[in-house]
Amino acid sequence: MEFGAITMKQETIEAELLSYSPCRYGASRMLFRGPRKRLDQPYLAFIGGTETYGKYIEKPYPALVEKAMRQTCVNFGCVNGGIDAFVNDGTVMDICAKADMTVVQIMGANLLSNRFFSVHPRRNDRFLRASTVLQAIYHDVDFSEFSFTRHMLSALHSKSIDRFETVVSELREAWLARMRRMLDQIGENVVLLWFSENEPTNEPWDELPHQMQVDPLFITKEMIDQLRPLVKGLIVAKPSKDALVRGTAGMIYPISQQRAAREMLGVDCHNEAAAVLVPAIRDQLYEI
Repeated sequence: MEFGAITMKQETIEAELLSYSPCRYGASRMLFRGPRKRLDQPYLAFIGGTETYGKYIEKPYPALVEKAMRQTCVNFGCVNGGIDAFVNDGTVMDICAKADMTVVQIMGANLLSNRFFSVHPRRNDRFLRASTVLQAIYHDVDFSEFSFTRHMLSALHSKSIDRFETVVSELREAWLARMRRMLDQIGENVVLLWFSENEPTNEPWDELPHQMQVDPLFITKEMIDQLRPLVKGLIVAKPSKDALVRGTAGMIYPISQQRAAREMLGVDCHNEAAAVLVPAIRDQLYEI
């Protein structure tokens, strides 16, 4: 009990370093970054993972877009979230459908439930269970050892590259089906956002350097192209080398989370993403 109290106290202290003003919208069970925005006036909606949420970032790119465009921007970013966190949330889908424009960050194919394994409905990086099909394919793996999808997938990749290709194919098919379902719910006023230090490419994923650490994982340019008829466009926000070199400069985080912060896109990356997004969104709104 005493250890739990100490842990809770530490979490409280660390949380005070940067206020995310967590809030909910309607019947949604998810907590989003606040402050809560009014929805009775024109607004833009942003869906995405940790980058959209802006963990450790005082002004993530949705907030920068809001300031530049002087229009309300609702941040539906979800830490470690994937498509599943949103597509099954009727409240979020309804709010996005009523937005002047919705920006959907392209999230990894590892962050969704599929024929081979299930993930947590909101924390989509959390591995819940392997299906009997996957257990049969990887009969030599103890799936009880895994808590996170990337850790599990990395272990499967190391165990057998040939068998792993079957897993990658399933994840890609599931990702495309889930994306189509989400875009169908939101409607046509959507732009996709590629926010990553890697370019969208059709290169074989296993030939990429540090392939299991690439974000968004397993997503190819060809997959994105299949969604192009369903959206207004694709915005690529690839940080410059200078922005990447700046690393954690300007980020706000407790020293205990320094390693996690180093793996994320920093303040300068968000500034560059907003600089690309603002004119692109304006062009699309003008066309509407």
